[in-house]
Amino acid sequence: MSEQEIRVPELGGAESVEIVGVLVSVGDSVEAEDPLLELESDKATVEMPAPAAGKITRLDVNEGDSLKEGDLVGMMDTAEGGASGDSEAEDKDEPVGASPARDEQQASDDASGETETSQDDAPSGGEQSIHVPELGGAESVEIVSVLVSVGDSVNAEDPLLELESDKATVEMPSPATGKITRLDVKEGDTLKEGDVVGALEVAGGGASQDSGADKQPEKKQEAPSSVGASPARDESKREATSPSTASSDTPSKPDTPSGKRVHAGPAVRRIAREFGADLQQVQGSGPKGRILKEDVQAWVRKQLQSGTSAPAGGGAGIPEVPLPDFSQFGEVERHSMTKIQRLTAQGMHRSWLNVPHVTQFEKADITDLEAFRKDHKAEGEKRGVKMTLLPFLMKACAHALTTYPQFNVSLDMANQQIIQKHYCHIGIAVDTPNGLVVPVIRDVDQKSIWQLAAEAQELAGKARDKKLTNNDMSGACFTITSLGGIGGTAFTPIVNSPEVAILGASKAAMEPVWDGAQFQPRLMLPLSLSYDHRAINGADAARFTTLLSKTLGDLRELLL
Repeated sequence: MSEQEIRVPELGGAESVEIVGVLVSVGDSVEAEDPLLELESDKATVEMPAPAAGKITRLDVNEGDSLKEGDLVGMMDTAEGGASGDSEAEDKDEPVGASPARDEQQASDDASGETETSQDDAPSGGEQSIHVPELGGAESVEIVSVLVSVGDSVNAEDPLLELESDKATVEMPSPATGKITRLDVKEGDTLKEGDVVGALEVAGGGASQDSGADKQPEKKQEAPSSVGASPARDESKREATSPSTASSDTPSKPDTPSGKRVHAGPAVRRIAREFGADLQQVQGSGPKGRILKEDVQAWVRKQLQSGTSAPAGGGAGIPEVPLPDFSQFGEVERHSMTKIQRLTAQGMHRSWLNVPHVTQFEKADITDLEAFRKDHKAEGEKRGVKMTLLPFLMKACAHALTTYPQFNVSLDMANQQIIQKHYCHIGIAVDTPNGLVVPVIRDVDQKSIWQLAAEAQELAGKARDKKLTNNDMSGACFTITSLGGIGGTAFTPIVNSPEVAILGASKAAMEPVWDGAQFQPRLMLPLSLSYDHRAINGADAARFTTLLSKTLGDLRELLL
């Protein structure tokens, strides 16, 4: 045995990664390429593999730590070459202990004999009928797509048909590995549970399969107690279990709160995408709550039974928008969403589905305000502060929130209560190269215009440099989003739930305004107030925007 350092490998361009899961413990025996840590960058979640086979002797990291390329993670005693080492080297080609990425590629490896399938479930060869499995309570389903043809080679769990009930669309998996010899169905046919779909020529137990079957038990005996140390291997083993058996034992919890950290390998994430399953709502049954393939299948079955479809965006009962193959129209490329983009998409979708939005439009005459702002531009340069319209908007909104406290609430619909807030923290939407973020300025009603301008400038800089903390982005009562520097005459901002209102400001423009005797050129600022109609009625929204317009038109209103 010799001791070897475990270091962070190349990160594919990422500056640093966060540890979202420590998959092994000191004393665990691991194989080369077994996952040790689950790492998350701003673009993806990946697993860090063991550099060699051996035993973990030291771990210097914890969940939540940030790592860079080359950082020391711990130490391990590596096994010296020998009979067992040769056996392990041979077994590396088997998918039992492979990483999730290698596990995904297993589908193309027909020569391996599908060693992931347990001996109890492994067919002995010959032709096998393909039957419609349990339909999760649906009486019948319609075939919307036939995904294979006669002569195709398939692996166990590969999709054969796309089936649609009156509540959801799911894929019917292959019961075993083999070649399609007969198909008795076509698109548009209606099927019931147990109906024969066709036939499958299952590969017999040849010599190569026997040797593969012999190797697998040896591998299991090497580290039977290290289940937590090798989630990928455990996941592969669990995926070979019959889906119907696993589904009955694995409860799903569709009410799991959104925003939790998901522990799932790439293979499971791919299956979830195919099923349209939201992994935020799937309860994992693997080590440390890891989500396995059976968990996804069980969750989809429960949606069929409960009448809830499973769109990836999390909108219950709303069908997904099917995507065509865009490459047929021209050249395309795919990019992973950043973490900020994912969270923004989830939050906006959740708010749009849950909040009955109404938008009140108004215009404010800011001619005098703009002159006042420009007069203080030089003083701002001395202070190192750029004086923009935003601090005046914040101060006016704080005044309106104090006057109309029904805008400074959140709704607790579960307990049928209104939560009245006696503080005034305002979020400001900041557009960054990585997506939209909303830092929060606290106690706006108690601060001067100069203080607000300085804080807004500081937080906007932190946002663009990706240095905002959770505390910087939490606790807002109200949000302001301004497109004035870009353009537009009006828009409908989405309420940043659990707040009940948001103010949008568009680009100010000179307009002729009648003063009672003649038209005067005035600088008019378009305002868009979106609000939650469960908490706020239209009359109050009109009063709120009228007060905003009045305050912005004459700053002396703030002194009253």
